[in-house]
Amino acid sequence: MDAHSSILSPPSPTLTSYGVAFVSLRDNLDLSTPSGRLMFHVVAAMAEFERELIRERVRAGLANARSKGVTLGRRRTAVDAATVARLRSEGSWAEVCRKLDLSKGTAQRAAQSVAEDVIAKRVAD
Repeated sequence: MDAHSSILSPPSPTLTSYGVAFVSLRDNLDLSTPSGRLMFHVVAAMAEFERELIRERVRAGLANARSKGVTLGRRRTAVDAATVARLRSEGSWAEVCRKLDLSKGTAQRAAQSVAEDVIAKRVAD
């Protein structure tokens, strides 16, 4: 079994009542015996432990990067918000996205920033 063996669970009680048991010939694991079930639980516990160690290391690495000021994640696409707003006034979001090769979310975020700027100017006046 590999590191993802925790995905595998022993047969359900209903299958067991019909005499169905999991037997792995490659790993020499027979869940119809007490020792096989014990080994299954040990392997599953080790896989869970390994997964948690990886998770802990990843979180520590991310925290370390943040503390050094590293910006994480994908860079935002540079968008001319005025162009997005102009195209949106002329057509649908699908047309705007197709013409500018943007996702709908990116185009809407740009349009929202234009709307917020307009509102801020009105409030300031």
